[in-house]
Amino acid sequence: MAPEPSDSTPDMDDYRDPDPFEVEAAGHGFIFYPHGLDRRRALVDLIDSAETSLKVFYYLFDSDESGTMVRDALVAAARRGVAVMLLVDDFGNDAGEEFFEPLREAGGSFAIFSPKWGTRYLVRNHQKFVIADEARVMTGGANVSDHYFAPPCDNGWCDLSVVIEGPVVEQFTRWFGLLKDWTDSEAAGRISRLRQLRDIVKEWDGGDGPVRLLVGGPLVRRGHWAWMFRQDLVDAKRLDTVSAYFSPPRSFRRQMERLARRGKARMVMAGKSDIGAAINMARLLYGRLLRAGVTIFEFQPCKLHMKLLVVDDASYVGSANLDKRSFRINVELMVRIEDAGLAEALRGLIDHMEAASIPMTRERYARKATFVNRMRWRVAYWMSLADYRVSKLGTR
Repeated sequence: MAPEPSDSTPDMDDYRDPDPFEVEAAGHGFIFYPHGLDRRRALVDLIDSAETSLKVFYYLFDSDESGTMVRDALVAAARRGVAVMLLVDDFGNDAGEEFFEPLREAGGSFAIFSPKWGTRYLVRNHQKFVIADEARVMTGGANVSDHYFAPPCDNGWCDLSVVIEGPVVEQFTRWFGLLKDWTDSEAAGRISRLRQLRDIVKEWDGGDGPVRLLVGGPLVRRGHWAWMFRQDLVDAKRLDTVSAYFSPPRSFRRQMERLARRGKARMVMAGKSDIGAAINMARLLYGRLLRAGVTIFEFQPCKLHMKLLVVDDASYVGSANLDKRSFRINVELMVRIEDAGLAEALRGLIDHMEAASIPMTRERYARKATFVNRMRWRVAYWMSLADYRVSKLGTR
């Protein structure tokens, strides 16, 4: 019998995020950026290369070194005649409106998504994407803040961004236009504006090709990115996920359990977080998954923020966590790519992360799931459902 893995953190002095890697799939070009400094460099390069337009949306934008660098690149683009439009969710706007005045002065536009306190507190636009010249888009889980670009040795957030060229960019452009129109709208009344946003999400058509832009939003089921994810789970034989926040609805957890019984399911979860409630919330749900045969690993080198789902030959990359806010409330986006080669490349990235993780075996889980710990995990779970800020756990 193999020895039980130690609960102690492995020696991660030599751990390094993988280098960028390129994949051609389904008439699109994809460049994936697992390393933080590569992500920041690619983002600034994308802005610097724009010739006609930049359409930018971020959930969180900070006024630190990285935020200043990205803002200044947008300002420089506006000064050279590029049409720059920046939207930032009000809940995640840590920089403040004054920070973006140089962009307005340079001729660019800046607006807050959902500025009314009541609406923005209920529904947050959690997306992150930049469209350059309506020809290239960068998206993924990373916001604009030093946390998302620092390397693991500096305790940065482990994340993933991708630059895409191909027909799906047109869908991003249409989607940004809908968000911009909604933001600019002077429709009266908080409830009517929320209904309008819900209708925009509900009526969105991500197409039926192998590369689709799927979105999600408040109280929308059919057509939601998670609705498509669930369809993929029904007959799938393999599931690989990386998820920083884990609290999917029970129906999805049951689908994952069924998949594990007939095939193979692997999940990489957070082993470190700035708030312990993130780990506690997920651990509450491990038991049934482990008994069904799901293999669970907790990532150790640094805090985890990645959102990556691979179901058979379909891969999902974008802003959505495997948590109830991403499934039911927040405005999210996921790019679904159906291609066996790309799925295999992304599984290779997950292999790299698994090697730097501690397995959560059934024996280890039984030792951790004491009565006191389960009560603590349950409190974290229910508080996070009420609101992440209540438990000091940001969706980021």
